[in-house]
Amino acid sequence: MIIGTAGHIDHGKTTLVKLLTGVDTDRLQEEKQRGISIDLGYAYLPLRGGEVLGFVDVPGHERFIRNMLAGATGIDFMLLVVAADDGVMPQTVEHLHILELLGVKRGAVALTKCDRVDAQRVVEAGAQIESLLRGTPLAESRVYPLSARTGNGVDALRRALGEEAASFPRRDDGGLFRLSVDRSFSLPGCGTVVTGAVFSGSAAVGDTLTIGPAGLPARVRSIHAQNRAAADGHTGERCALNLVGVRKQQVQRGDWVLDPALLAPTSRFDARLRVLADAKPLRHWMSVHLHLGAGDVPARVALLEGEVLQPGTQAHVQLVSAKPLCTLRGDRFIVRDQSGQATLGGGMVLDPFAPARRRRSRERLAALAALEHDVPEAALAALLEASPDGVHLDRFVLAWNLTPADAEALWKELKIRVPQAPAGKLGFSGRHWSEGLQRAHDVLSRLHAGDPAAIGFPLQAFAEALPQASRRTLGLLAEELVASRRAVRVGKDFRLSDHRGASPADPLREKVAASVSQALVPPDVQAVAKTLHVAETRVRAILEQMRADGGMLRVERDLYLAAAAGRRLAECAQQLAAANSRGQFTLAEFRDRIGAGRRFAVKILEWFDRIGFTARSGDAHTILNAALFERDKGRDTSPGGAAGLQIR
Repeated sequence: MIIGTAGHIDHGKTTLVKLLTGVDTDRLQEEKQRGISIDLGYAYLPLRGGEVLGFVDVPGHERFIRNMLAGATGIDFMLLVVAADDGVMPQTVEHLHILELLGVKRGAVALTKCDRVDAQRVVEAGAQIESLLRGTPLAESRVYPLSARTGNGVDALRRALGEEAASFPRRDDGGLFRLSVDRSFSLPGCGTVVTGAVFSGSAAVGDTLTIGPAGLPARVRSIHAQNRAAADGHTGERCALNLVGVRKQQVQRGDWVLDPALLAPTSRFDARLRVLADAKPLRHWMSVHLHLGAGDVPARVALLEGEVLQPGTQAHVQLVSAKPLCTLRGDRFIVRDQSGQATLGGGMVLDPFAPARRRRSRERLAALAALEHDVPEAALAALLEASPDGVHLDRFVLAWNLTPADAEALWKELKIRVPQAPAGKLGFSGRHWSEGLQRAHDVLSRLHAGDPAAIGFPLQAFAEALPQASRRTLGLLAEELVASRRAVRVGKDFRLSDHRGASPADPLREKVAASVSQALVPPDVQAVAKTLHVAETRVRAILEQMRADGGMLRVERDLYLAAAAGRRLAECAQQLAAANSRGQFTLAEFRDRIGAGRRFAVKILEWFDRIGFTARSGDAHTILNAALFERDKGRDTSPGGAAGLQIR
């Protein structure tokens, strides 16, 4: 268990830690000269059962709240220190608020300097503390009156802390390793050492980890966990890692030591933020200091619900930081005003990879509501229902720090549909996936009804009819229709399996075929349509049907070539290659041989290269697959070509 002190300056936090552990946590010369804590101090108390209590002693002066925050993240138990003579003071209140915002729910109160006041004052100070804690998670915490000068009450507090540690639930080591760096230094003969609280996972000697957000690799040479040499470090422990491969200057307070799979720096995250009741209102795009982990970075707050967040209220926000951060779902944070003088509020990260656009949309707010669930199973189930366009599963796994095995088990448990995607995994609920397939099928039916002559339609046509779905999702749905044989892919377009475009008996078919095949350099679709005074879509549909039948080849978008002409051009290339001792020919030779202009010759040779008939090396072309244009053996594999159609 890690215990963090809290309280006003000169209330005896450092003295109390020394009495409990025997360690003076004021390690800086300036701290000893001035008699106040400036930076974080660390101490440990071994218990009889073999456990070790870790103490993080924080400075109490308002000028050093930044340092206090660096140590407050990652503690399990709050030791609130209040002097009996002063009672509750400003930093007593601010420290309590900060630790409450950071999610600390267990603690005790040390009422110090009781030897300096009479019994009535002790009672009054106790009443102040009771009033302060009322309505907070620490409302039922015990108050331990004590004196550092006489030692009265110290043993009782030490025993109580041991009992708390014995009953404290051991944290699960689930997830991959994360350590928040609060100190970096060098030791002679060892090199770079970093210390901090382990947020998740475990690391062992010999592991290769990553310093985030910079992405520097580092190998673990040795580990001290809770101030003891150890083979590994675990969630909930304070660890010192001796790292090989990085210099002290390359690792700063606020950095993270991570499993390499968790390195995903982000500059914006969505969260739920609560404004303190005694703070000033928080306005849209307000500049703040963002304290996350042990770091402090400038940021702006984008309100997602309204323009002003009043004191004592909470809402969804987006934090946009000035520098990249390493954060995951569930991380706690604090925001202070731009001057760094006052704590405004704090909250919890919901989505570390927040979108910059449509962040206030109804769909986005519904997704954030789903992410409020405390466990990944419930959150993902709600997110899938709120996301007809699918959920980026890779991002979800990273945000929730799930291991690959945990992720696969989750997909199975929720019966998620995970179609094969070009990059990353996109998951759908069974209901949304079935409804999406039906909508895509219906859209294709309507498109065919509106343009019966068309042989197929591009994804853009789906996008115009289904604007709520992303192009990526539409592509997956269309491919699933093809896989289930409800649709057929025609080049880059799609048509229903039972639909046929232009009829072979269409009188316009012969005119289109003649326009393309009779010219030395065939006209494009636009030119044919203009000559025949018909719509381009009609011409394109006829040419696509002829391509499906094997009579046409598509050189590039809207440029078609009669199959017979394609074979003749291929024969010209083969003859030129055969006449050359090295089996090569040039663009100029090909242009002269076919008797067409250079522009058309370039297009044909580029097409030959794309379909694998030729290969280019510098200015020379070589025949790569002579069988491609043999009658009844070739296949149209050009971009957008229909797989399986023969080049005849």
